Amino acid sequence: MHVVVFTRSTPDTAAKVEVGANGKVTWGDAATVVNPWDEYALEEGIQQAKNAGGKATVIAMGAEMHNEALKHSLAMGLDAAIRIEDAALDTNDGLAYATAAAAAVQKLGDVSLVICGKESVDVGTDQHLYQMARKLGWTLLAYVSKILEVDYAAGTIKVERLLEQGKQIVTSKLPAVITVMKDINEPRYPSFIGIRKASKAEIPVWSLADLGVTLPAAHTRVVAFKNLPVRDTQVEMIEGTPEEQAATLADRLLQEKVL
Repeated sequence: MHVVVFTRSTPDTAAKVEVGANGKVTWGDAATVVNPWDEYALEEGIQQAKNAGGKATVIAMGAEMHNEALKHSLAMGLDAAIRIEDAALDTNDGLAYATAAAAAVQKLGDVSLVICGKESVDVGTDQHLYQMARKLGWTLLAYVSKILEVDYAAGTIKVERLLEQGKQIVTSKLPAVITVMKDINEPRYPSFIGIRKASKAEIPVWSLADLGVTLPAAHTRVVAFKNLPVRDTQVEMIEGTPEEQAATLADRLLQEKVL
């Protein structure tokens, strides 16, 4: 069984992200980290490959900065890493991302399961994952909180999905694409030996030509980035007993027509 996990490097969630004078998004000197949701996907990829006696490959899309996430993945224990980069590839375009990602999975040829984190924190979307599954023609199982069973002989997978209304248990044929929640496992820390080994790894880079695909025409484009307007806020601490504070707060809310 061959498992593929997609990941990316994102700004640290504590970083101050803003638009610089050149009109590009910057986070200053803050470090990048593995997309937090992907850590659970990476751990699950390692576990599923081990259970099946197979292998796990991690793929990142974009510039060289994503090598950090790939090397972190190798240090955790994934078997191989690949980065996809091309001047024509706009990873902010979900359909372009999905086209290249699906082609990479097909190029590997023997993939049974693709695992992704719930979403990317820097762009706050998961539409590209649905589009990738569609491009592959595979079932997508989103919001997976637990993999209950994988029958390698029959080629089926049973998972528990976490929904707003509760939990749902579904079975699907393999190959499939799943997106995972943080409840699914506890990601391991890379070992010292793993970190040293990963630091020396040469990560192959595939272009669109290597994948044999042409991107679909983009239907949207980014015109510009702008910083959010500065909000003028005032804070007032209400003094008095809890009862007096509650009464004053209620009066203020009525004055501001909030209530």
